[in-house]
Amino acid sequence: MPHRNAPLTETGRLRLARCVVEDGWPLRRAAERFQVATSTAHRWAGRYRQLGEAGMTDRSSRPHHSPHRTPTRLERRIIKVRVARRWGPARIGYLLGVHPSTVHRVLTRYHLARLRDLDRATGRTVRRPVRRYEHPAPGDLVHVDIKKLGNIPDGGGHKAHGRAVGGRHSSAHRDPTRPRKVSNHPNLGYGYLHNAVDDHSRLAYTEILPDETKETATAFWTRAHAFFTTAGITVTRVLTDNGSCYRSHLWRDTLTAAGITHKRTRPYRPQTNGKVERYNRTLLDEWAYNQPYTSEAERRRALPQWLHTYNHHRGHTALDGQPPASRVPNLHRQNS
Repeated sequence: MPHRNAPLTETGRLRLARCVVEDGWPLRRAAERFQVATSTAHRWAGRYRQLGEAGMTDRSSRPHHSPHRTPTRLERRIIKVRVARRWGPARIGYLLGVHPSTVHRVLTRYHLARLRDLDRATGRTVRRPVRRYEHPAPGDLVHVDIKKLGNIPDGGGHKAHGRAVGGRHSSAHRDPTRPRKVSNHPNLGYGYLHNAVDDHSRLAYTEILPDETKETATAFWTRAHAFFTTAGITVTRVLTDNGSCYRSHLWRDTLTAAGITHKRTRPYRPQTNGKVERYNRTLLDEWAYNQPYTSEAERRRALPQWLHTYNHHRGHTALDGQPPASRVPNLHRQNS
């Protein structure tokens, strides 16, 4: 099967070759007709003369000889040490006098299991279950995070018009009051997506704000807390990363006054706040980069509708295909 960028399929190659070999077309004429290079037309015509229709398939790009490949005997020794001692590439390399990267390539070539997937006592491959936690009730834990997102220039950026036109749009000031920080470089600025996601229900609340200061983050949480309260959710704990706004006294005092416990992730360990990190990716894939917007204002106008769809209609894999609204007691305010 030809690769995705091939200009000709196997049928197209056969037609080109027959035009040259059987109908006597010049190579240049056949190349222009099928919109390929003359050398390409020459290659497929030659293979047709030699092999017929069977020559129209792609050949492997693997070389016939690899003189610098690791010797088979050394590969066997690497595999033997790995299986017997369950060592990593570095220790095997030190033992056999081989660079660890070479050992890693050999282990990868023979599809040997990673050490983390092996039982150290028996050497058998074990299937580790997916570690997924979920708090039992809405509000037991709310994940909060900030995602920095570049603004779209008026007229559309490179995703809408390509690099040439998008670059010209970006070079113009979207906001004349914002000076360039670097000469000849656009300064469109950024929007900061402040996000709050409930751990149990995955109910989300998002605002686009101009910065990530402690005052902005605290004001956002006040509105997010009111949103969750209106939905019938009593928030008892909030989990954030170690950003400066979340380490401020203002943030601490605001949560303490509301009777909320603040938890922070371990440094350089974003997986702890994984639910909101995954929400950030969904937000980018399904809203921010879902279509080529022609302005930042157009993209921001689309956010409320997308957020409503996410909370009320979009099926969530962790909720057995149900939307977050299925786990929230009063999202539609039917009990108020």
